[in-house]
Amino acid sequence: MSPALSSARESADADDDAERGYLDHVSRHFRRNALAFLAHGMLGMTGFRLVTAPTFVPAYLYLLSGSKLTVGLVLSAQYAGMAASSLWGATLIEHRQQVMPMLYRVGWLVRLQVLGLALSALWLSGTAALTAAAVFLLLFGLLNGVQNVAFQYLTSKIIPLHRRGGLSALRNFFGGLTAAAVAWLGGRYLVGNDVLGNGYAATFLAAFVLTSLGISALAGMREPALQDVRLPVGFRRRIREVPALLRAQPDFVRFFVARALVALGMMAMPFYAIYAGQHIDLSGATLGYLSLAYLLAQTASNLLWGRLADRCGYRLVFLASIALWIAATALLLCCGSLGWFVLAFCGLGAGFGGFFISADNLVMEFGARKDRPMLLAVAGTGTYAMMAIGPVLGGMLAQGVRFWLVFALAIAVKCLAFAMALAMKDPRRRPGPLPPNQGDPMTS
Repeated sequence: MSPALSSARESADADDDAERGYLDHVSRHFRRNALAFLAHGMLGMTGFRLVTAPTFVPAYLYLLSGSKLTVGLVLSAQYAGMAASSLWGATLIEHRQQVMPMLYRVGWLVRLQVLGLALSALWLSGTAALTAAAVFLLLFGLLNGVQNVAFQYLTSKIIPLHRRGGLSALRNFFGGLTAAAVAWLGGRYLVGNDVLGNGYAATFLAAFVLTSLGISALAGMREPALQDVRLPVGFRRRIREVPALLRAQPDFVRFFVARALVALGMMAMPFYAIYAGQHIDLSGATLGYLSLAYLLAQTASNLLWGRLADRCGYRLVFLASIALWIAATALLLCCGSLGWFVLAFCGLGAGFGGFFISADNLVMEFGARKDRPMLLAVAGTGTYAMMAIGPVLGGMLAQGVRFWLVFALAIAVKCLAFAMALAMKDPRRRPGPLPPNQGDPMTS
């Protein structure tokens, strides 16, 4: 055998040994990692949902500004930050054999922005409080864009594909139950009773405590070290390689466009509660009920979405959740009493829950493993860019015309997203298996 062939054989054997070691690590530490994954979701996601739900932050911003457009602009800063940092986040992790150390550092920085939002609400008022909220939401977005890419990549490494749907569902279920209870308590008692002199500040402080407990749970994870990682290259060079990567993944491009269109349709989200306030009394208790309905429906539906995903794939969940979201938005336009608004918020929460679990997991099924951080980042960039544009566009429309136009446009955009997703092939049913070091762990 020639030296070249011998060297190639040895290299292939070494790759196979490394892959077997990786799969063995995933199997041995699965229970430990799954428990940490669930604990992080129950605590960390609870806090983040208090910040990202379409209730407390929009209502707080509207209280400070009295302007629908300002609400859209400030929320847009958060998503603009996430769009700006996602690709950069991919280039920070795709050459690393382990991403946990960086994820931990960035995660704590994200949580400090939630603390800053809480303290600014407690100590500042008027224009100063509004400016501080915009700054902290922008920084929250910038850091969260990096955190999301890193955490999704970590999930794809440690949770096997055939267990991902059920575990993600349980994670969202327990996290959602906690979030729903905390949201109701926050609206009913913290905001309603103006705890600490500012109920919104007290709610944001609760979010900081919960997210801090959540990231502490990640210390229990055991991440495998990968050998098949990219060599570090400059940011500009890596970005120039993205078009070729996308041309090789036409179904990913369809998914990317569909997910971005749904994100643009989120232009209506900051105005759900404000719209309800034009028809019913938006007291602290009412805000708590609507938050409870939204988060509880998002939570309970996740068990169904997760089971459906494991049995039929995330593409079906993606399509079904978009359809439900469209129907719930249409119902919102017809509401005139608290009961109907609660029902509409249940549909909105369930639709968002299905979209959340399917969009975040479906993206992890495309491409080779070493390309996955960049595909995650590209999908995130498109989504967050649309989520940045959406609130501004929605705010401009809501400021000048009736709310129905904002919701009608959101419905139309989601219908386009549904059509695009319908044309996408399910990556789980791609012909022929990928080589072991290119797919997900333990898929066969």
